[in-house]
Amino acid sequence: QVQLVESGGGLVQAGGSLRLSCAASGRTFSSSAMGWFRQAPGKEREFVSAITWSGDNTFYADSVKGRFTISRDNAKNTVYLEMNSLKPEDTAVYYCAATLRRSSPHPQDYDSWGQGTQVTVSS
Repeated sequence: QVQLVESGGGLVQAGGSLRLSCAASGRTFSSSAMGWFRQAPGKEREFVSAITWSGDNTFYADSVKGRFTISRDNAKNTVYLEMNSLKPEDTAVYYCAATLRRSSPHPQDYDSWGQGTQVTVSS
């Protein structure tokens, strides 16, 4: 399994930007597809973005497409989520997750999860 630790969350005004990082430890990171999910209070965890193990393919929820960018650096065992043009509705706890299966928008397909980092966007 991969151990994951997210960082980079915080409070930002609408229209602002944040960059989340997810540092991984474990031998399987470079073989793992990675995903970002978020969960707002009272809502289910939802898919944000995913990236294949090689970084060649990326996927986004419609709600963040064009505003968020996922990337990874396998040499640093880190995956990133660059978030621009943030909106109040982006407020949530953001989680990164890893899977040895294919990239997926479904939380149940991921094997390892971080503890989450809070992102709050004020209007």
